[in-house]
Amino acid sequence: MPIITLTTDWNKNDYYIGAVKGAILNQYANAIIIDISHQIKPFNIFQAAFILKNCYTNYPAGTIHIIGVKSDYSAENQYMVVQADNQYFISTDNGIFSLLFDDLPVSKYIIDNHQSTTFPELHVFVRVACEIMNGAAIESFGKPSDRFVRRVPLYATIEESVIIGSIVHIDSYQNAITNITSELFEQVGKGRAFKIFVQSNGNVISKINKSYQETSPGELLAIFNSINLLEIAINEGNVAELLGLNTNSTVRIKFK
Repeated sequence: MPIITLTTDWNKNDYYIGAVKGAILNQYANAIIIDISHQIKPFNIFQAAFILKNCYTNYPAGTIHIIGVKSDYSAENQYMVVQADNQYFISTDNGIFSLLFDDLPVSKYIIDNHQSTTFPELHVFVRVACEIMNGAAIESFGKPSDRFVRRVPLYATIEESVIIGSIVHIDSYQNAITNITSELFEQVGKGRAFKIFVQSNGNVISKINKSYQETSPGELLAIFNSINLLEIAINEGNVAELLGLNTNSTVRIKFK
C-alpha cells in the first residue's frame, strides 16, 4: 500500500491535519498516512529539514512526503515535486530541498497547474501525491528545474585543535544535538584528550559516553547518538532548560 507522510508546523488543535488526511483518503482510500511531526516551530524549515532528513531513509521506496512548513507561493518560492532516494517530496521550494539533499542527485519539477490558495497542502500537494500514487510521472506536473532555492545550514568549524560547533536541535527529552559529527571529532582529535565546553567555560565534559547510564543521574554528559552527531545531555535530566541552551548555542571541543 502507498505511504504518505506529513511534516508540518501546524497545531494539532487546528483543522489542517484532519482536512489534509480526509482529502487524501477521499482520493486514495487505501493510502497509509504517517505523521512524522506536526510540532515544527512556525516557519522553521531548518528544524523541518533536520527531522525529515534523519528519518526518511527508513521508509520504503515510493513513499511520498508532504512538507507543510512556510509553504506560501511566490515567484521565487514555487511549488515543487522532487524525486530522491527512490522517494517523492512535495513542498514549496523555500530552501528546504537544499537542506534535505545537499549534493544528492535528484529529479525536480515545478508544479505548474495549480490554483491560487492559502492552503497549498490541501489544494495542491494532496492532488500531486494522489496522482503519483495512481501512477503519474513527476514529469507530468510541470517543467524541470535546474536549481533549488539555497539555504545554508550551520556547519562546525575547525581552528587548529579546536572544533567550534552549534546546537542544531533540542529533542523531546531536552537533549541538545550539535552539528559535530563523530567523523570530524576523530579526524581532528586523533585520539588526544579533550574538553567539551557547553556554551561557557563553566560547563565542561572530558569524556564521550557510550550510553547515558555510564554517568550518574543528574550529571552532564556527551554522547554520539544514532545519527553520529554529538549530543549533550543530563542523565535523567533536562540539559536545555537547566543550562539555558537553544538552537545556535555554542559547543567547543578543545584537544590537548
